[in-house]
Amino acid sequence: MMFMKILKTHPRNNLARSQTRSLYFCLLLLTVLILPSCVSKTASRDALWNTISTCIDMHAPGYCDICRFPRVESPCASGRDCGNTTEIWEETEEFFAMRDRKMCGCGADFLHGLVVPLSRVTGVEDPERPDNIWGFAWTVAKKRIAKEDDIALAVNPPGIRSQDQLHIHIVRLCDNARKDFDDRRSERIEALDNVWKASARRALQAGLKEYGIIVVRHSEGGFLLVVDEKNTEKAYTLWNCR
Repeated sequence: MMFMKILKTHPRNNLARSQTRSLYFCLLLLTVLILPSCVSKTASRDALWNTISTCIDMHAPGYCDICRFPRVESPCASGRDCGNTTEIWEETEEFFAMRDRKMCGCGADFLHGLVVPLSRVTGVEDPERPDNIWGFAWTVAKKRIAKEDDIALAVNPPGIRSQDQLHIHIVRLCDNARKDFDDRRSERIEALDNVWKASARRALQAGLKEYGIIVVRHSEGGFLLVVDEKNTEKAYTLWNCR
């Protein structure tokens, strides 16, 4: 019994208890730091919509207070780097085209843009998706990519995309991407207004419940669309400069 009492009060045991308490504290602190990060990642699926809601209209009251990524031409963008600003290329009453943040830190020859509706549209599966967004996207792309055969417009499947606001990627097609297009999942169309309808039909025939779309210029005129369950942006295009 005396031995047990001495053991309990031994300095080494006091040190061990102190180290254990320190370890518990560190683990608790780590949990507190990680948990908000996990929550923010879930919430970030609305980041693009938040940009639309708070950053497009520079004349909105309190713009510099509510917009996290102000437009490059706004006074509150002064001193901010590329990744913390919004660069609008073109805009209409329905859509706008902007620089994707993947361009930040890249060379002048790299291009990655987004075309986004100003109304709430989740993505390829949304029945309210606008037909004329593809024509607008192609017009913007032609002004920034000299060779039309290099243009690729891509939309990712619902389960793969990072944002729940429709956005069409304006990117360059990989050199050998066309050889990987599956004829069973491809269709030639004459007008870009038919992309959604033709894609839905082709996906149904291919048995795809969820799909993305890539649209390129057809070699014989018109356009070629391909539906795919993969990330179409990463599978077929030069989406990143790194």
